[in-house]
Amino acid sequence: MCNIFVAMMNQAFNFQINNQFTLQLPADTQQQVFPRQVEGAAFSYVLPQKTQHPSLVSLNEPLALALGFTSKDLSNNEIAEVLTGNKIIDGMQPYAMNYGGHQFGQWAGQLGDGRAINLGQIQTDNSGLQTLQLKGAGKTPYSRHADGLAVLRSSIREYLCSEAMFHLGIPTTRALSLCLTGDKVTRDMFYDGNPQEELGAVVCRVSSSFMRFGSFQLPAMRGDKTLLKQMVDFSIKQNFPHLGEPCSKVYIKWYQEISERTCQLIVDWMRVGFVHGVMNTDNMSIIGETIDYGPYGWIDAFDLTWTPNTTDAQGKRYSFGRQPEIGQWNLFQLGNAIYTLIDDAEPLNKILNDYAVKYQRLWLEMMQAKLGLDKLIEESDAPLFNRLEKLMMSIDVDMTLFYRALSSLPQHAHLWQAHFLDCFYQDEPLVEHYFEPFSLWLSDYQQRLTLNSSTQQERQQAMNSVNPKFVLRNYLAQQAIEKAEQGDYSMIEELLQVLQRPYDEQKSYEQYAVKRPTWAKNKAGCSMLSCSS
Repeated sequence: MCNIFVAMMNQAFNFQINNQFTLQLPADTQQQVFPRQVEGAAFSYVLPQKTQHPSLVSLNEPLALALGFTSKDLSNNEIAEVLTGNKIIDGMQPYAMNYGGHQFGQWAGQLGDGRAINLGQIQTDNSGLQTLQLKGAGKTPYSRHADGLAVLRSSIREYLCSEAMFHLGIPTTRALSLCLTGDKVTRDMFYDGNPQEELGAVVCRVSSSFMRFGSFQLPAMRGDKTLLKQMVDFSIKQNFPHLGEPCSKVYIKWYQEISERTCQLIVDWMRVGFVHGVMNTDNMSIIGETIDYGPYGWIDAFDLTWTPNTTDAQGKRYSFGRQPEIGQWNLFQLGNAIYTLIDDAEPLNKILNDYAVKYQRLWLEMMQAKLGLDKLIEESDAPLFNRLEKLMMSIDVDMTLFYRALSSLPQHAHLWQAHFLDCFYQDEPLVEHYFEPFSLWLSDYQQRLTLNSSTQQERQQAMNSVNPKFVLRNYLAQQAIEKAEQGDYSMIEELLQVLQRPYDEQKSYEQYAVKRPTWAKNKAGCSMLSCSS
């Protein structure tokens, strides 16, 4: 349907389109857009839904310039039309991807891009091929009974969180823009029979690959080995070329690298207190990025059993502390999918077993860094780390505030209670029987620090480089949403500024570095969220 390489020579938006995904993989032969099972195809061509009056709420200018947009492009009054799909730039042939997945542990069959439409791949100077994808741009063959649209509140959450994660140094899809569509969208936020009309919105997100574990599961489950091989070979050539030409041995290397990237990603989530909320296999990136920001949440009071997802409130499958285990379970499903290309279970099983070993090692190293220890003494440090997590679970302490405060631990024990006072969610004063076990752990930690060779200042700097001061707490995102729904987008822009430097002190933004207020504990959007959030 298009040339192998199309250089855009329009007066505006003059960058290069290089649609390798649609060129190298088979397309759906049915042109009409209606819900259906799509066999033997990696994607379906589909145009975004026209919107009434698209307008730009926020634009990530540094990312836009890195992608090849010019300053002239950014001031073009048609940019909102392009970033909502109202106008398609020459060379772009929008499409929706076909994939399946396990949802909450059960095989769900074909899923696909139900409300995401890829505009195309563009060639960048420093980051290779990058795909522009619109989330909330209308129906696709994979929308099932849904409308394929998105509302402002969920779009703000995705826009802010993807950039928060990027600046925390955690692999993620990026957010290029946030636009209003000018249309209303009906949503039942908590699936309780109370639908409401909300402002429609579109986020343009960016990644070098939007392929998921489910991209390979679907053809495997259907017994379509030809398509499965095409998908794996494409992934290797596009995103893992350093592994070599696709073959059985390279498939194993590919799977191993995916396992390693997934493991590191989840360690990073645990480091900063991020809970994805819906780690279905269709929400797991093949390149190890955080993808699909739905009912995510940030740990306030440290709790390994906490999940922000109302759908998961009972089972807690995707709770904070289960994320490492679920990562391995999802990798097991991916291994099953590619087994027929390798026909040897032993190397796949070894990689899965190595995941658990690697995760434990990386977790220990992560905790060593969070606590500012020069070196790891596993036999004594591991119990110290585990004691801390059990203690934090029992005393209702704010994870982010605690680790920042720990970096400046006073030498004298009588100062500790006052030093950590703002970290606790207890309404009552920190009576001795409550603070005593915490104080005992601090004493052991202080003793452990005597083995450090670094100075106190060096330790503090090292700890503050891995323990963020600013994270996108749910109540902050909700406040930005409520203002935006009234036409005030100032808090979105301010949060973007703050979240670009999450490890810095930023004294002028202290109001964003405090624990969750009492009013937000059970407020909709601040604690539990649905997949519609």
